[in-house]
Amino acid sequence: MKLSDLQNTRWTLNHPNLGTGPVSTQAYSSPEYFELIRDKVFKKTWICTGKRIDEIPNPGDYFLEETAITGTSVIIIRGLDNTLRGFHNTCMHRGTQLVFESYGNVKGKLTCIYHGWAYGLNGKNMVVTEREMFFDLETMEKDLIPVSVDVWSGIVFMNLDPSPKETLLQHIGPEVDDLFGAYPFETTSVQVSYRADLDCSWPVLRDSQIDGYHLKYLHKRSAPNFMESEESPNRHAYDFKLLGKHGFGSFYGNRAKIGADLSKVAPVASLASKVGQTLASDTATRVDLSQWAKGVNPTRSTDWFFDILYIFPNAHFIFLGYQQYIIHKMMPGKVVDKSSWNARYFAPPMPDGGLVDRWAAEYMKVSLRDLWREDGNTTMGAQRSINSGVFKKMYLQDQEILIRHAEKVLEEAVRF
Repeated sequence: MKLSDLQNTRWTLNHPNLGTGPVSTQAYSSPEYFELIRDKVFKKTWICTGKRIDEIPNPGDYFLEETAITGTSVIIIRGLDNTLRGFHNTCMHRGTQLVFESYGNVKGKLTCIYHGWAYGLNGKNMVVTEREMFFDLETMEKDLIPVSVDVWSGIVFMNLDPSPKETLLQHIGPEVDDLFGAYPFETTSVQVSYRADLDCSWPVLRDSQIDGYHLKYLHKRSAPNFMESEESPNRHAYDFKLLGKHGFGSFYGNRAKIGADLSKVAPVASLASKVGQTLASDTATRVDLSQWAKGVNPTRSTDWFFDILYIFPNAHFIFLGYQQYIIHKMMPGKVVDKSSWNARYFAPPMPDGGLVDRWAAEYMKVSLRDLWREDGNTTMGAQRSINSGVFKKMYLQDQEILIRHAEKVLEEAVRF
């Protein structure tokens, strides 16, 4: 497929409920709206942790999820029965934190350092030290407070509501599961992880990844000429889909031009792309397109750069190839104009002793860092403009449809 085949397509007009008028920045600056986001979304919705189930493979393995907007610390732990469970990281005696490391392993129980209370990996209280000194011990609430945990395609999600109104699969939706559930997530491992705490609201940060308009402008340095189409200079995208609460976009990349021109403007990048899998590699021809998950590169174009799948509220999956993807976990901070961004890049495990492959992989890490910094650098200035009161509404073009849709979904969630 060519971009010119789309002719006068306008995706926004296919969804008249979205409208085409300006979009308010209330969600980007209002403390009152922020409280609604906290209570109606992040306390009640399935949140993507950005981590895979195989990162905690053994009984007693755990990782911590710290959620600033809700003030919670959650232990997600594999039980002796191999079941994944989640609990607030809170001893039921005096509220002391039970574990402190981001990842770890406990041998059969969780023990509080303060007074020695202990809990099984199923959250049940096992030990109350000096039991005889307590009053009405049998009526005390001694078990850990649970949260809901589930897995989609090997990726761990949590819900602070122990009895959520919908299952994770219902939240994901059948269309997303059908299009992307067959992607070979399980054949990959984490190659690099970056985290940033930013002086911007969570919606500003969210929009930095679902904006389909900025690509050839903002990323001139990190991806020179990758996304510029001579035949359709005003287009960047092959496709957009609105998938219930979620959204998807598929984007153009001129692989032939990259291969021909990159050695002149970026010789190191050119060499790395030939010996390994980088942003400039022709991923669309490495594995037969008929084998790809049907949702990825849906037009099956060889002039393809990446796809983005936004899972409401906090996850952005960036598909870069058959076995090459990024998960962006974007979370609100403690106040409306603070947020955090954890970006994790996944690819097939590195072969042993492959120095050339390792060099290309290291180049990929640096390339991603630079590209992400370009995105991040736009967010803080935008927030300053919003906070000043000067900038109150956004005029969105057709290739920013995912922003328009995300704001509508958020508005429906907080007002329900």
